[in-house]
Amino acid sequence: MKLEEIIAVDSIETNIEVQDKNELLSKMVDLAYKSGKVINKNEALKDIHEREKLMSTGIGKGIALPHAKTNSVEDTVGSFVILKKPVDFESLDGEPVSIVFLLLGRESNVGLHLRILSKISRILNNDEYKITIGGLKSGQEVIDFFKKLEEEE
Repeated sequence: MKLEEIIAVDSIETNIEVQDKNELLSKMVDLAYKSGKVINKNEALKDIHEREKLMSTGIGKGIALPHAKTNSVEDTVGSFVILKKPVDFESLDGEPVSIVFLLLGRESNVGLHLRILSKISRILNNDEYKITIGGLKSGQEVIDFFKKLEEEE
């Protein structure tokens, strides 16, 4: 599954401001909801918070990959934000985050969920890609960048 099949242009925002991790997670679920694939926003947000209680999905270097396996979605769906000002995410390295990719997948499709998380992590951990992503100004630019990377694979 390609990343542009998971996140819609409407599910991406660049240069946004939030006050804290809770507001960020709520915003991410709201953006994913715009795809039409989220059945129950409140349940999806609850599942994300439950996953965060296990261990922060702030993976370091200013990146967070909040995710959950949930039956509150019809299909794998995501959202993506680039923050104007980094926010504390209780990341593993203690650094605030500015690039966040949320992934929600069906409980019955764990393999796909893990493959997508791995792909996203590889992209966002690449310093060159991260610099490029940080300069993207619109949802369409983000989608185009992900498409370009998929074509290069």
